[in-house]
Amino acid sequence: MGCCQSSCLTETHPEKDQSRQQQQEPRNHSQAVSGAGPDPAVANGVPSFSEFSLADLKVATNNFSSDNIVSESGEKAPNLVYKGRLQNRKWIAVKKFTKMAWPDSKQFVEEACGVGKLRHRRLANLIGYCCDGDERLLVAEYMINDTLAKHLFHWENQTIEWAMRLRVATCIAEALDYCSSEGHPLYHDLNAYRVLFDEDGDPRLSCFGLMKNSRDGKSYSTNLAYTPPEYLRNGRVTPESVIYSFGTVLVDLLSGKHIPPSHALDMIRGKNIVLLMDSHLEGKFSMEEATVVVGLASQCLQYEPRERPSVKDLVATLAPLHTKPDVPSYVMLGTSKYEEAPPTPQRPLSPMGEACSRLDLTAIHQILVMNHYKDDEGTNELSFQEWTQQMRDMLEARKRGDYAFRDKDFKTAIDCYSQFIDVGTMVSPTVFARRSLCYLFCDQPDAALADAMQAQIVNPEWPTAFYMQSVALAKLDMHKDAADMLNEAAGLEEKKQRVVKGS
Repeated sequence: MGCCQSSCLTETHPEKDQSRQQQQEPRNHSQAVSGAGPDPAVANGVPSFSEFSLADLKVATNNFSSDNIVSESGEKAPNLVYKGRLQNRKWIAVKKFTKMAWPDSKQFVEEACGVGKLRHRRLANLIGYCCDGDERLLVAEYMINDTLAKHLFHWENQTIEWAMRLRVATCIAEALDYCSSEGHPLYHDLNAYRVLFDEDGDPRLSCFGLMKNSRDGKSYSTNLAYTPPEYLRNGRVTPESVIYSFGTVLVDLLSGKHIPPSHALDMIRGKNIVLLMDSHLEGKFSMEEATVVVGLASQCLQYEPRERPSVKDLVATLAPLHTKPDVPSYVMLGTSKYEEAPPTPQRPLSPMGEACSRLDLTAIHQILVMNHYKDDEGTNELSFQEWTQQMRDMLEARKRGDYAFRDKDFKTAIDCYSQFIDVGTMVSPTVFARRSLCYLFCDQPDAALADAMQAQIVNPEWPTAFYMQSVALAKLDMHKDAADMLNEAAGLEEKKQRVVKGS
């Protein structure tokens, strides 16, 4: 059995086990990927398809904060897409499906693995998935320069010039041709929101459209006026349906507006090409090229599926029109070339911050001993019924861990705190922070980082969780990330002090 098939049979881990889960790298599915024919230009630059833990993705998206939603319909979208940032500072897009959209975890994982095999410079590639309980998530490369819809329908400074529109059409046709050649001819709900722009301004096709929104749900979320006629009859997406949807994108590129296909065809039949063209282009386009694109759009929008062109026909028609090949896409798109922002200026540090910046584990230990459990207030509310013998045993394990931690017997402290964590009745950010420091003393920075991240999940605004992550990152020689995390912790401490002063 291949690794993608076997992984879906693995028992999912409950929340209490995720701290141990994070001590390992995401599960790699490169064996499954190796059978595909990836584009060599991107095969080395894109991470292998992997399984992510839910805890990883919660940290990356700030616990799926509404501020991180990038779906075109915002919080109203049926399946939300969030932007996030992994601990290695790589930006990601995370699609979170509605509850029970994919009740069969095996089917979800198999379909995700299939899409995860694809690697191409014209795709925003799928790099992973998460299948935890009834949670189903996809993880893809994040495209920093927004969607075609944003640049075409909601632009601010300049519209997309003609040559760039041709480049978009050609690149998306190439992406569809590649997917089709690799056994993925179906694309669900192709529209201007599925076309993304990377840091160089180059067009990419979102990989999310290569999977349905649910096991047996709708494949089209757009207005019925833009839906292929045969889909309205039988509810099935076919390769020909994808060509129809590509035709609607061509109309968008020609007109700069989201015109229903029937209206566009009426204008084409009436030979009103100039009327169809986007007035914001101010006539700066080749009428000969526009005529070719209009003719191709007309073929794509034919009522009978068999009368539409193939994906290879799309590429063959559009490739010769590709102009200005030496001009970078970001220039034609009117954006700046994306560069990582410089680190923010360092804030004044508290004693905890100073100790972490010096990697002074002894000083950190003294502060954690002194603070005891004051930062755990409000993280647990226990009913009378929960005070069972198991509960007393768990608290006894924590007490033994505290004594060992105080006496700097860090291996014993790890064992005792692990007993407390594994029961899972109570969650304590302080225990995770203390065990994180124990791991650092035992020269296990990966495990220390995982515990510090878990402390952040339990208490997202707790500066100590961020401070401990900064120390672990520094021990892993990720010094820039450690500095950023230290600064973030100091900012949270400042915010906390302002709240105290204002109360």
